[in-house]
Amino acid sequence: MKEITIWGLTVVLGAALLWRVEPYLRKHNVDVGDRAPGFTLTTDSGQGVSLEDYRGKYVLLNFWATWCGPCVQETPSLNRLHEELSDKGLVVLGVSIDEDKQAYDAFLERFGITFPTVRDPLRDVPAEYGTYLYPESYLIDRDGYVVREYPGPENWMRPEVVNYIRSLL
Repeated sequence: MKEITIWGLTVVLGAALLWRVEPYLRKHNVDVGDRAPGFTLTTDSGQGVSLEDYRGKYVLLNFWATWCGPCVQETPSLNRLHEELSDKGLVVLGVSIDEDKQAYDAFLERFGITFPTVRDPLRDVPAEYGTYLYPESYLIDRDGYVVREYPGPENWMRPEVVNYIRSLL
């Protein structure tokens, strides 16, 4: 009887674990040339932010978190890229996976973020893109197709990066 109980408990715990990690096992990789998955997220103030809102512009979609050291490292250059190229047709759009609204708000204030950003604490949008390590960014063209993926942190003001993006605009 004891063996049956242990076996049953093992099956139940294994099923619960599989149910919890299953979304992370489904990899919805978005590759260069693919249409970027659309999404709509709601800001903490209740405003909707949709990738479709930026159709006709290039979008640098950046997945990040306040607790992510490499994300913190790339934020100043990402902000400068936005300031330098936003009037030329580039939208930097940040999607934070932070659950803690206060930490998120403090981060935005601390770094003086000027580009649009929204929280996705359930990580639904990054999961659609196949993003599980942060930061990760996707450059999306005017028609909604991914033209470049940037896995990991980037110095967004490196001449090669700025010149490449500028050449597309």
